[in-house]
Amino acid sequence: MPVHHMVWIRFRPDVPEERIAAHEAALRRLPERVPGVRSMTVGRNFTNRANGCTHGLSVILDDKAALEGYAVHPYHVEVAHGLRADSDLTMAVDYEF
Repeated sequence: MPVHHMVWIRFRPDVPEERIAAHEAALRRLPERVPGVRSMTVGRNFTNRANGCTHGLSVILDDKAALEGYAVHPYHVEVAHGLRADSDLTMAVDYEF
């Protein structure tokens, strides 16, 4: 059964726009680098409904096993580490559909 992995990110105000753009580009490379990723989108929040979160990430994975592999894949770990360093909030939700 496919899994939907969603992440909300709030970048710190002091993070330069160029660095945020680099994070977005790195996230967009996840499908080509991590097995089990069917599709992925990333974008900037344009509403005031997300408690200050500035970006969202939506990943569709093959199944729970693919999510487990995604979580420990070296490229994902590298990207996630960089995001956490430049954000003051990240939240994730995962569900099967």
